Amino acid sequence: MYSIGYDIGSSSIKAALIRTDNGQAISVVSEPPNEMHINAPQNGWAEQDPNDWWHYVCAATKRLLLENQIDSSDITGIGIAYQMHGLVIVDDSGSTLRDSIIWCDGRAVEIGKAAYHKLGVDKCSQHLLNSPANFTASKLKWVKDNEPDIYNRIFKIMLPGDFIAYKLSGAITTTISGLSEGIFWDFKQNKIAEWLLDHFGLDKNHLPEIKETFALQGKVDNKGSQESGLAVGTPILYRAGDQPNNALSLNVFNPGEVAATGGTSGVVYAVTASPATQESSRINNFAHVNFSPEKVRIGKLLCINGAGIQYRWLLNNLNVNSYAEMNELAASVPIGSDGVTIHPFGNGAERMLNNIDLGTKINNLNLNNHNKAHLCRASLEGIAFSFIYGIEIMKSDQLSATVIRAGNDNLFRSEVFSTTIATLIDQEIEIYNTTGAIGAGRACMLHKGDFEAYGKHVMENDFVKSITPANDSKPYVTAYRKWKNELELYLKNQ
Repeated sequence: MYSIGYDIGSSSIKAALIRTDNGQAISVVSEPPNEMHINAPQNGWAEQDPNDWWHYVCAATKRLLLENQIDSSDITGIGIAYQMHGLVIVDDSGSTLRDSIIWCDGRAVEIGKAAYHKLGVDKCSQHLLNSPANFTASKLKWVKDNEPDIYNRIFKIMLPGDFIAYKLSGAITTTISGLSEGIFWDFKQNKIAEWLLDHFGLDKNHLPEIKETFALQGKVDNKGSQESGLAVGTPILYRAGDQPNNALSLNVFNPGEVAATGGTSGVVYAVTASPATQESSRINNFAHVNFSPEKVRIGKLLCINGAGIQYRWLLNNLNVNSYAEMNELAASVPIGSDGVTIHPFGNGAERMLNNIDLGTKINNLNLNNHNKAHLCRASLEGIAFSFIYGIEIMKSDQLSATVIRAGNDNLFRSEVFSTTIATLIDQEIEIYNTTGAIGAGRACMLHKGDFEAYGKHVMENDFVKSITPANDSKPYVTAYRKWKNELELYLKNQ
């Protein structure tokens, strides 16, 4: 028997077919063949048609069943991971009223900032664990203020994963974890943050019914079956935003466990048992997938916008053929890159830098002595140092890391990058070859509460290697201090 996991991204829809007996990923497909289009009606805006997500979910599902010769009756569960913070709104017939305002849309930034200061930093930090910032609640307020005709027709709002679950089952539901990522959840009162809704003038009745993250969240209905190819009655057993789901994919559930990813942006996601935070403006805090009011599990999320995109920029602009070649060049240069430093913050405002748009800085480049190998190493070190700088912020916010697990993506495949981080935190890093879709598919087993078996499946199927700290940490520490001192001078002069 099998389960299917979906990862609803902004660039593509990924779907994974998972054997339920041993957690093995049989097949992973992606739709469409090219990246999905993001509409930008104005600078800083980003929208997508939710019905496109559904179309590609159906296409991916049919491919999985056909290419693997699987009967739909053999699918025993569905798990859904999705791009966080998006806003989907539907009328009383279930039809979308406008395109989704997705995670990278910045139109509601000022609305969130104003609410943060009006309501009070302390209240937001203690109750929401975050600034309202540019999250779903602030985006809904933007619709109310700027598109009143649309707002007045709203029946329900949803997050992207809620919408896919609705299209499969006909039921409009969400989770506490999902509400927290939209900044709708009051952790101190353990209920919907009605005082925030009142401040924005929003209607509580627009929010969906709440379901448990690991539970029967609905079943595929006749319409969902006809369009997707899945059997009527197939249960939806899991749903979570992409970053909590990435942590789940790496078997990160307990306080002290940390998940790291090094894709286009870099993410450090740490689980704690305390809702307390002193960094609600630089670190996001959400209900983790296994959160409950009785057993608090908070995911502290730190994002580094300028991570893999910095390394990709070098790939596109140096005379090199691959990341592997760049990694070899970087390894040929001493620790510290012979003085060259790169601060990789050229992908927009960085939340961990208090939303300063610093830009990428290349320092100390000597045109006679330095070459592209130095740029490769300085880039990898700069991204790694950014991770360390972020981890230091998280440690000031009561993070105590006992285990660090990372995905086997482009950055962590570099020994220079991985060893730099492992050495500076003086801790082994476990590397796993997995994806969000695979994690979502495996998570279907967790409605039974068998986390030990889930962890065994991750270890047996995905573990690649462990990165250990270097024997001599001094040159790494020296290079990091130099980089950090330069960064703090830049920040001081902003």
